[in-house]
Amino acid sequence: MTSAAQAPGRKTDLTVVHVPVSDPRVRPLLRELGHEYSTRYGKDAHAEISRYPDEEFTPRYGGLLLLLLERGEPVAGGAFRRYDATTAELKRIWTHSAHRRRGLARRVVAELEREASIRGYRRIHLTTGPRQPEARGLYLATGYTPLFDTQADPESIGPLPFEKHLAVTTSTGKATDL
Repeated sequence: MTSAAQAPGRKTDLTVVHVPVSDPRVRPLLRELGHEYSTRYGKDAHAEISRYPDEEFTPRYGGLLLLLLERGEPVAGGAFRRYDATTAELKRIWTHSAHRRRGLARRVVAELEREASIRGYRRIHLTTGPRQPEARGLYLATGYTPLFDTQADPESIGPLPFEKHLAVTTSTGKATDL
């Protein structure tokens, strides 16, 4: 699936594509993500990034991976996997370092929420690391409920869990309340 849309504040069209993890356009984002995690946490993060089988991010197994493309090049992406029968888990929300501060991560999260809702998920669950204040800010700003004490030192908590309840979205894109 692909769709084109304007990014806020930019005159460039972005295309949303659903791809398998094996798509070569995914590699640069995952490589940069692994490098950044490794730098922030002082240990190799590539094992964590490949912790889940690629199939979990395919529609057949209740997941999805999407990329935002600008002029055909990946600038951001993210995925979800089935957490349980009614919950999707967001994973690997990422914006290429050369394209940050443009609202692309918000766009990725919104697209993933919409797709999860269409697939029947009623809730999103995610965790982010204590050394990722940008991610924490993104989830708070996009309506996620922290499942931890926001006043506590993030380092004392470990992974920071969030959740968000979704409206039911039909395949035509109409949202309805539960």
